[in-house]
Amino acid sequence: MINNQQTTQQVIENSAKEPMKMLKFGKSSGFQMELTRRVNELIQTTGLRERDCPQMYIKAVILLLSFLIVYVSLVFLAKTWWVVLSLSILLGLVMAGIGFNIQHDGSHSAYSSYPWVNKLMAATLELIGFSSYYWLWGHTVLHHKYVNITGYDTDFDFGILTRKTPFQSWFAHHRWQHYYIWFLYGIDPIHWHFVSDFESFFTEKFYERHYPRPKGVNLTIFLLGKTIFFTLAFGIPLMFHSLWTVLACYLITSFTLGIVLNVVFLYAHEVEEATFPMPLKDTGMIENDWAIHQIETTVNFPCNPVLTWFLGGLNYQIEHHLFPNICHVNYPAISKVVEETCQEFGVKYKKHQSIWGGLKSHFRWMRQMGMVHTM
Repeated sequence: MINNQQTTQQVIENSAKEPMKMLKFGKSSGFQMELTRRVNELIQTTGLRERDCPQMYIKAVILLLSFLIVYVSLVFLAKTWWVVLSLSILLGLVMAGIGFNIQHDGSHSAYSSYPWVNKLMAATLELIGFSSYYWLWGHTVLHHKYVNITGYDTDFDFGILTRKTPFQSWFAHHRWQHYYIWFLYGIDPIHWHFVSDFESFFTEKFYERHYPRPKGVNLTIFLLGKTIFFTLAFGIPLMFHSLWTVLACYLITSFTLGIVLNVVFLYAHEVEEATFPMPLKDTGMIENDWAIHQIETTVNFPCNPVLTWFLGGLNYQIEHHLFPNICHVNYPAISKVVEETCQEFGVKYKKHQSIWGGLKSHFRWMRQMGMVHTM
């Protein structure tokens, strides 16, 4: 059965030597309890499986085999520049697919009912150069629990390079951020590969919050993961190709990965339709209860079945934020229950009218946040 108490998040928060101050959400209006009851009823009456879904296992095999085939083709078989370019872009897309699907469900304990399987699936993030240990803290805890709350949600934090919420500091260069932000999205993975994870490891800080470096199994995964990634990205290719060719392929693949990952995220949260609440000054409390907060800060976007498959159901971002521990293959069915319940309780269920509409909304939001008068 669904458990809305995020036990994984609590464990991670308690593991930090200096845990951040936890925010409190408004008193439950009964909406979350009723929504959970209805989704549980849907699962029981339709035979849906919360985890260990055959579709998910098949998808994992397809994506991992695709990664292997494309990588081998790029390193050992590609001869012409246009084939190399095409395979580099394709490899970036496959890596994004692994992130959206396998590691994402694993990190949310939504892949399997067995913890070791979830940990193994979460560790596939190491294949695309990110640490599953730090991802669990930054995304599964800080973003999911405190979505769109400035100073807590680190997923939209690009430091002083951008201003994405009304509560971040403004600098003159933000006037042009709606133009240059796309380049930052592309190079974001490169920063993670060479800077972010290692900085967190050696300083024991994550976005200025004290967080212990991994130990035991987590340390093994971190070190082995980095070794495997850099061997795949540079070690093996340099045995067969020039340095400049390897660097070019790495940059193209990483840029593709960064654009796709960031664009999918911005569709859901960094748009005009989403809210960016802050705690009340006198009480330090978020005005809405947790479930309504998730919905008001999140926007779904339309996709055809093929794109929904590739995105790991993240176009159903509202459902993912409400029920992150349920395998994403169930989101289309759950979304009908969520939308109906929202309508009954007067909670605004937001959806982009089109993919292009979501991109334009993000562009306008970034332009608005770049203006001085929005401070």
